[in-house]
Amino acid sequence: MKLKHFERYEGYRFLLTFENDEVKEADLADLIGHHVPPDGLNTARIDPEWGCLEFNGGKVDVEPKTLYRYVTGSHYKEVA
Repeated sequence: MKLKHFERYEGYRFLLTFENDEVKEADLADLIGHHVPPDGLNTARIDPEWGCLEFNGGKVDVEPKTLYRYVTGSHYKEVA
């Protein structure tokens, strides 16, 4: 389940669109906060081959299945 698109909101909040067109809003602080400082959040991009969310030029990435499981758990808000 690759990540297709994202928008970054304030802090660690992201709006994520997956390849199945599900859209989830989530605070990723618990998932990436120990690895990506707040000033590194603006480096977020999608790896075009793997569909993962990566930071700092690929030094930190979140595998798309891990990201999908995280946001479909208790850390997300449903978006219409």
